[in-house]
Amino acid sequence: MGERALCVVGTGLIGGSLIRAADKAGRTVWGTSASEGTAEQARTDGYDVTTDLDAALRRAVEADALVVLATPLPALPDVLRRVGAVAPTVRLTDAVSVKVAVADEVARWAPMARYVGGHPMAGTAESGWAAGTAALFTGAPWVVVSDDGADLSVWADVAELAWACGAHVVPAAADEHDLAVARISHLPHLLAAVLAAVGAGEPDDDLPLALSASSFADGTRVAGTRPELVLAMCEGNRDALLAAVDEALGRLGAMRGALASTGGLAATVNAGYLARQRWSATREPLTERVTLRAGVLPELRELGRRGDVVVGWAD
Repeated sequence: MGERALCVVGTGLIGGSLIRAADKAGRTVWGTSASEGTAEQARTDGYDVTTDLDAALRRAVEADALVVLATPLPALPDVLRRVGAVAPTVRLTDAVSVKVAVADEVARWAPMARYVGGHPMAGTAESGWAAGTAALFTGAPWVVVSDDGADLSVWADVAELAWACGAHVVPAAADEHDLAVARISHLPHLLAAVLAAVGAGEPDDDLPLALSASSFADGTRVAGTRPELVLAMCEGNRDALLAAVDEALGRLGAMRGALASTGGLAATVNAGYLARQRWSATREPLTERVTLRAGVLPELRELGRRGDVVVGWAD
């Protein structure tokens, strides 16, 4: 399992980084791009990338490789139609930032695929092949979906890929993953967009931007992400994101009320400070080694809920 070949569909920041990281780890890896220009750039850099998706999928069948979908959510139906036609029972995972929606698309277009969802929690505000790096996943959490019925052999493939790329594994249910990333990934993108727009102010007044420093730069960093990528992940997780937005609006409303009535901001600032301290405490999670066996998936999900991570096999 540990040396399973890899077929990466999509060569943007995540897919391109995955190809580089897997190659550096000694894996046999090839990829596909929808752009001939991008594929040529990747080949110039020494990587095996083609625009022929069907040929790449046939090669995955012959090699019993793990196929990784690293395209934006809106592109998945077209890709999955080809998976269903060319490689219907292939080992399949993904690197998309929502999990329920991807599982629904797989069930619709490639229902026989041996699918286990994944999500490496790594990225930058940059995009495209040129932005990729083999070190992108080093030390990062990599979610491996652990819903009941998951194919344990493919679960092991995805976990071992994460470890080979330098990440640690966080087991999670698909719906719990989507609720979590709505809070810590998708909502921050929207808040960054709002903060950037408010900070920019009127088009003919650049004084606020001229005075801006690290707090504005840090708070708006992800607002520099290509808008179509932000729209794909946020709109693809609408229900969970709405709940997070509602909570944020409630807290902002309470803060505004306190500021208007008493001039006090202590409740908001203290709550944020304590939450940040909790975040800092999770940067060194407890590590676990596990054995895949019947009945282990609920235990894996509970491990993820505790904030622990899986770093290898127990035996």
